[in-house]
Amino acid sequence: MRHPALGEEGKGRTRGDGTTREEGDDAREGVGGAGWEAWGTEGVGGLGHTGVMDELAEQAQELGDGEESPAAGRSPWRGEGGQILLAATPIGDAGDAPARLLRALAEADVVAAEDTRRLLALARRLGVWVKGELVSFHEHNEQERAPVLVAHAREGRRVLVVSDAGMPSVSDPGYRLVGAAVAGDVPVSVLPGPSAVLTALALSGLATDRFCFEGFAPRRPGERERTFAGLADEQRTMVFFESPHRVGDTLAAMAHAFGQDRRAAVCRELTKTYEEVRRGPLAELAEWARDGVRGEVTLVVAGAEPRAARTEDHVAEVVARAAAGERLKDAAAAVAATTGLSKRELYQAALAARD
Repeated sequence: MRHPALGEEGKGRTRGDGTTREEGDDAREGVGGAGWEAWGTEGVGGLGHTGVMDELAEQAQELGDGEESPAAGRSPWRGEGGQILLAATPIGDAGDAPARLLRALAEADVVAAEDTRRLLALARRLGVWVKGELVSFHEHNEQERAPVLVAHAREGRRVLVVSDAGMPSVSDPGYRLVGAAVAGDVPVSVLPGPSAVLTALALSGLATDRFCFEGFAPRRPGERERTFAGLADEQRTMVFFESPHRVGDTLAAMAHAFGQDRRAAVCRELTKTYEEVRRGPLAELAEWARDGVRGEVTLVVAGAEPRAARTEDHVAEVVARAAAGERLKDAAAAVAATTGLSKRELYQAALAARD
């Protein structure tokens, strides 16, 4: 069953509190130039909520008692008791919403959403009626609202947590809530789904065996430069979120800190109609994005090449270990084991440095 794609037009996004997020806000919107409000109100495949759920029910009946419909999937809830469920939502194309998300939205007693209006628009688009209590849950109220949601679960209610796009707690509200639930011995589970981090990583053409997610780069130039200087020797592939109007400055700062020829990819409007991936050296990408880009952006940057160890760079460490009480030969052997350098050369260099 395929859900229609998101629309592409529109820049402003309306929060549940009535304020507007402009395109490029650091809050992770995940839907390009269109908020959930820009979606139509038709249901999935032209079906409203009743049509979708009836279709799933008919499939379940055809399978017989005790079997679950493949379209509906296994229940997202763990048993009948109170619990908290983190659920991923589409990052662009509504067709990426799993069937289990539809069930979770329809069956939750409480739905905690980063933006309640966007969540309701998503539910309408998917043809799901949200019957549970709908509450806002965002970065500005997470600390005070987390214990309330934990209390709901402890009282036996099913609590569903969703962000505007992607997985809650990944550069979005959620991790404080999970911590509070764990501390309170309240069951927590997850309903996996779309992820801008993994989608960009897969498309980047860069190494995927080891990677790290660094979130948004700091806005202030000085802080941004210090952050990138600290990551210059990071050997894992790095993934960043960035606002479209700051992409050029961020790429230029990366080129300065990591080297102009460091490979990278700019992934824009992922899963949407105008999806684009630009790959190349950081300097080249910085020039391309100098005047900004449109839509939601994820940056993927290659890790640093391992530096060949040099004896002279590690002599001081050997001498310091010997001064702390180790035999010089033992200190040289220990440093050689961690750097791959010659124990004999380190020992002789340390002897010379002590003279």
